[in-house]
Amino acid sequence: MNVQYNLKTLGTRTAQLVAELNERRQPIFSIQDATEITGLSATSARSLLAAAEARGLITRLKPGLFNLVPFELGHDTEHVTDPHLIARALVDDAPYFISHGSAMELHRMVTQPQLWTTVSTTKRVRITNIRGYEFRFIRVADEHLFGITDHWITSDQAVKVSDPERTIIDCLSLPQYAGGITEVAKGLWMKRDSLDAARLIDYALRLDVGAVIRRLGYLLELYDIVDRHRLEALRIRLTNTYQRLDPMLPDEGPMLARWRLRLNLDRDELAAARSA
Repeated sequence: MNVQYNLKTLGTRTAQLVAELNERRQPIFSIQDATEITGLSATSARSLLAAAEARGLITRLKPGLFNLVPFELGHDTEHVTDPHLIARALVDDAPYFISHGSAMELHRMVTQPQLWTTVSTTKRVRITNIRGYEFRFIRVADEHLFGITDHWITSDQAVKVSDPERTIIDCLSLPQYAGGITEVAKGLWMKRDSLDAARLIDYALRLDVGAVIRRLGYLLELYDIVDRHRLEALRIRLTNTYQRLDPMLPDEGPMLARWRLRLNLDRDELAAARSA
């Protein structure tokens, strides 16, 4: 973050806070960060931050969480940094990754913008709205923290995000967080040449969700992305229970015994994903 505040005009404590946050490359910070940097009590730090907010130096995102305003934006400016960085701050130190439709967007696997930021984390966090941005959180078990990579938002700020294969698997599990199975299918088709099919299958088996195994097998076969014999690793895990292809749609349509799926989504609609 290349920000050049005139620190001499800010006052000793404020200048200290701004300088250290820029040194740390930390645009989002908490009351605890402010007390640690300035040495002030929590009460005094709140007063300092209130004054800084009034001067347009920082923006309050929510109680106790603030965003440093880049100097080039001037004073009296409300500034909200990239929502993915805010998402990272909202989970504190808990393991997390940007997931589902939000990860699809970061990997350029979507044809329409996402309406909220989805985060998978081991911490229980409620839906949060900050300055017009909505954040939704999905709780995951420690053993499901796999298939995660870094995504650089700026030259010095990265967030954790599910890799493309894990993203597809998560979206097949909870397609309501990605706009439905049709949108997931479009993402799968768009990235078919760069996706690792073996990794997709491995991730599905590791997550061990029957609906995911069924949906993945069906789509891989429909789009002829892998040889049929490689799909046997998925088929041997099927039970006799049938699942809806798209859980967001009514429980109707023909049954496909090969994948134990109720095809409640028109095959032609999925075929149209090839033109996405």
